[in-house]
Amino acid sequence: MRSYLVTGCSRGIGLELTCQLANSNDDIVIFASARSFNNPKFQELLRRHPERVVYVPLDVADQGSIKNAVDIITSNLDGKGLDVLINNAGVMSNGPAEEMDDLEEVFRTNVIGVHNFTRAVLPLMRKGKEKKVLNISTTLGSISKQFINHAVTVPSYKITKSALNMLTVLYANKTPMNWRIKHSQYSVLAQVIGWDGNGRFFNVHVPGWENVLGLNQYDGKEVPW
Repeated sequence: MRSYLVTGCSRGIGLELTCQLANSNDDIVIFASARSFNNPKFQELLRRHPERVVYVPLDVADQGSIKNAVDIITSNLDGKGLDVLINNAGVMSNGPAEEMDDLEEVFRTNVIGVHNFTRAVLPLMRKGKEKKVLNISTTLGSISKQFINHAVTVPSYKITKSALNMLTVLYANKTPMNWRIKHSQYSVLAQVIGWDGNGRFFNVHVPGWENVLGLNQYDGKEVPW
């Protein structure tokens, strides 16, 4: 049985990823983590898939919460390893850069939280079969594309996603445990980065985006830094 751990599952991308996994025909278990499960859609997901989806309370910005989450996951795995970690949890706020006063707070969730949580589950992932980490990033963190994205006024989010991109590459090249990562043993991904593309970003193809103007336009090209 393949095991997945998805952070930030109460809404948005995390919720949809968890729904897609839960509705698949694969033999899997999904640890769906979030700070709370107040969203009715998330509650419905948990109700419909009690055998496949396990709710794990988690605030990645809190070390105590991380420890409790890892304890819950470890207990449920019952000696088995974790196969796939999807770091999706993140926060974002609007406003001009000169008025930004939440940078430290956003860093704690979007960058430091990803690092701390990934590091905390590495012992479980070493025992897993697939050993994959996916960090959900965005072109808003691309320095090269800011001439397009300048009108999107989420400065702390952009800064932290740029930092997350570098964190991902560093994990992909060498883990904090000083192992050299090999293709057959371990993969750290950002969006759709695999071993052959570590350090590079590619667009995720969503049917219907080919002719859409704006941020969601798909052209099949590599996303620049």
